[in-house]
Amino acid sequence: MAARVAIIGAGIGGLAAAALLAARGHAVTVIEKAAHPGGKARQIAVDGVAVDAGPTVFTLRDVFDEIFHECGASLADHVTIRRAQVLARHAWDETRQLDLHADPARSEEAIGDFAGAGAAAGFRAFRAEAARIHGILDATMLRGSKLAWPPSLMWRIGLWRLGDLLAIRPYESLWAVLGQHFADPRLRQLFARYATYCGSSPFATPATLMLIAHVESLGVWLIDGGMSALAQALMNLAKAHGAQFRFGTGAAMLETALGRASGVVLANGDHVAADAVIANADPEALAAGRLGPVAAMAVSSHGVRKRSLSAMVWLAHARSSGSFPLQRHNVLFSPDYPREFRDIAGGRPPADPSVYVCAQDRDGALANDGGRERLQIIVNAPANGDSHVYTEKERDQCTLAMSRALQRCGLELEPDFPRVLLTPNAFETFSPSTGGAIYGRASHGWAASFLRQGTRTRIPGLYCAGGSTHPGAGVPMAALSGRLAAQVVMQDLASMRRFHPVATAGGMSTRSAPAGATG
Repeated sequence: MAARVAIIGAGIGGLAAAALLAARGHAVTVIEKAAHPGGKARQIAVDGVAVDAGPTVFTLRDVFDEIFHECGASLADHVTIRRAQVLARHAWDETRQLDLHADPARSEEAIGDFAGAGAAAGFRAFRAEAARIHGILDATMLRGSKLAWPPSLMWRIGLWRLGDLLAIRPYESLWAVLGQHFADPRLRQLFARYATYCGSSPFATPATLMLIAHVESLGVWLIDGGMSALAQALMNLAKAHGAQFRFGTGAAMLETALGRASGVVLANGDHVAADAVIANADPEALAAGRLGPVAAMAVSSHGVRKRSLSAMVWLAHARSSGSFPLQRHNVLFSPDYPREFRDIAGGRPPADPSVYVCAQDRDGALANDGGRERLQIIVNAPANGDSHVYTEKERDQCTLAMSRALQRCGLELEPDFPRVLLTPNAFETFSPSTGGAIYGRASHGWAASFLRQGTRTRIPGLYCAGGSTHPGAGVPMAALSGRLAAQVVMQDLASMRRFHPVATAGGMSTRSAPAGATG
């Protein structure tokens, strides 16, 4: 029997859950306050062109291949996608650049040319260790349900594989372990940057996050139209199976009846009755009461000090020049990485930052003709968008610091280039109650993964999905969270029908939610 499922938010996690549930015959309604799907995977107009304003690096294509296959479709039939031959271009000054390639052998050769034979050997050892960590955790944690504590992980890995639990190096910092692989401080900095993929400091994250480098080595993919095209494809997939979408009005209140979620009240006063509700939103919004006092009891807040990074993001349509030839993905590093993260910990954007530049009109084979091109430029920043208002002076200072960092590496942008600057204030507006934290809870300390919000909440029938929920931040992780949510919803609904009477939807319960795990 088909169940009614309401999904709050049309981000990647919500869209994946919608497609999978609709494909299995459930009546799915997606509620989205914006006028378009995608969540963070959105575009903003700058100088008359649409610039990708959200995630830009697409990895783990197989996650989406599987989702589309489970829905009777093919990803390749919905988006135009191709593999990037250069993963990213890196620079520390204007004298030389270092490219990492889709072919690991080419990367090793490039590292050897850049920093010597010892560095190439260090890269080989690093690759092997990152691959082993990924192999241990891919099925057991990344693609599995959230685990409550290390003994659960040990059980899932296998009690006889104690060496594997130690091999993931949860009690050592990423920065420290990278120092064992790379004597050259530039390479240590390069691979430490992967901690920022989940909004964290490499000085506080466990070395387990080396697995991100392996994930990227498996393939970085370019999608025509960017991530918003992927979001559109997922929406079309869900619609093809009957999912309904309600854009332009947000969710205002979770409804409950007989102690479980029974629907959603919209901001315009409409009601959407449901047998299950998936909140594709940051759990901090739930905890802060954004969906009402009952929903606030469903999850726990991790607090301000546990927030991940926010960012200063320039969306630009600009001409570039200089000695640095842009690739699609580019990282221009600061001379003092520890200082960057000390600045952020002190509540201010870095005075001399590392800068990520996504040149959205380049795919490695095509050079720019000298005209304006779409750029997304990112500098890490503190998640203080709910406690500090960035003044025009501060915004100008950040733009100047970013421009100087580019110039140090040989990249010049035209004066007064057309741009929109998104600050932590803008990200707080987009994701309320987060301070503008883009990645949910920071991955600091060995226990962070076990403390991240899981699929289930304390309220039966209410589930979480998205990049702030297990298994973590990033486009493929958000999709995996949506897939987990769909699986858990179907399991719980089937179990409820077998053993319990079905609650009548529509009522509003003000009783305290029953205590329980939120895994």
